[in-house]
Amino acid sequence: MIALSMPIDYWDYLGWKDTLADARFSARQKAYSQMRGDRDVYTPQMVVNGAAHVIGSDRAGIESAIGNTKKAVGVMSVPVSMTLAGKQITVSVAASDKGPAAMHGEIWICSISKAVPISIGRGENRGREITYFNVVRNLLKVGDWNGNAGSWTVPLENISREGIDAAAVYVQDGSRDRPGPMLGAAYTSLH
Repeated sequence: MIALSMPIDYWDYLGWKDTLADARFSARQKAYSQMRGDRDVYTPQMVVNGAAHVIGSDRAGIESAIGNTKKAVGVMSVPVSMTLAGKQITVSVAASDKGPAAMHGEIWICSISKAVPISIGRGENRGREITYFNVVRNLLKVGDWNGNAGSWTVPLENISREGIDAAAVYVQDGSRDRPGPMLGAAYTSLH
């Protein structure tokens, strides 16, 4: 299981701006909602395997969503790996066992900060310090996957900067604007 935190920015108007928030993450959450055909955009929201949403504090709901989404055709069925060598990272994606024409997707690599403590300035958590885990600090599209085995090499300088100590890669059906189910993923420490 790879859990990623993608802080949204649509609560910034309340007077305290989340320093980790990114408008791309807000757009991603809204794109999921549009693909599901609902208007369910809230915090904390967890999107499980790109297919189901649940309140992020509802452990039983999360476990149920994990179990239910794993049964869907193609979900997390494609082996993905990352290899660090020198100043580059190589992403490898296996061939689809359904045949190359049956599956396709986009490959994205995430720059990750494993733990980021944030002092909360306003709202219900005002005055508290909360640690965010596996915070996505940047997203980079590596390529398109057409169902065949392939590998893509990315210079570490494209994903690494101060505070980045891990990377996650995922293959997702659909596109950034029309996200579908997660087909495969991998995670690695960079240090």
